[in-house]
Amino acid sequence: MVHFIGAGPGDPELLTIKGKRFIDSADVIIYAGSLVNEKILADRKDCAQVYNSAYMTLSEVIGVMKEAAAKGQSVARVHTGDPSIYGAIREQMDALDDLGISYEVIPGVSSFLAAAASMKKEYTLPGVSQTVILSRIEGRTPVPEKEKILSLAKHHATMIIFLSVGKIEVLVHLMSESYEKDTPVAVVYKASWPEETIIYGTLETIADKVKAAGITKTALVVVGDFLGDKYELSKLYDQNFETEYRKTGGSIDDSHQ
Repeated sequence: MVHFIGAGPGDPELLTIKGKRFIDSADVIIYAGSLVNEKILADRKDCAQVYNSAYMTLSEVIGVMKEAAAKGQSVARVHTGDPSIYGAIREQMDALDDLGISYEVIPGVSSFLAAAASMKKEYTLPGVSQTVILSRIEGRTPVPEKEKILSLAKHHATMIIFLSVGKIEVLVHLMSESYEKDTPVAVVYKASWPEETIIYGTLETIADKVKAAGITKTALVVVGDFLGDKYELSKLYDQNFETEYRKTGGSIDDSHQ
């Protein structure tokens, strides 16, 4: 069995209990060494074989999995954050399907969630934004034409841009075509790691601040008015808003106490 595991954003305590259990008991561990905190592997078995996929090709990764499966060994394939977001796991799962090797996916805490926690912000503020767009700027790997930043920015939603801080000047130029230049922006470097850094600014100022800080990778660019202070109160706890569990006037359904 191969276990694809989301290792979380970096803090070892943000690894799920289930993910840790399979890492600690795995015979073979293949981890994304360029991003995954090695402390997550600290309690692995002494006899576990460990491979850093940063130095491996897809065929080499699959080859290790195939060899382990033939020996009846368990494999922990450890990805950063949650493997479903820029994790390139589909091609690995398809290859395992072709080989008849069983696998499961264990979700993890994505860096964009850790970033919100570190900033102490809510992405979906009532009256501000109820949509979160996760994307990245086009680089060596292209993006579909309909998903270019210039098009996505027109929605004025909360935007979280992965893998793009190295092109911060290009990014803010594209976003400024739709957002006001004073739209608040935050750049979160290595969310949840000891060296975590958060830089706040606007579309007009953030590029210079990021360059001055020397941040060129491993950071999220977060854009939107949710970073401001104006929003509407939620209907969820409004005393004049009736729900299945709470009647108007504040009475509580005794069966749910």
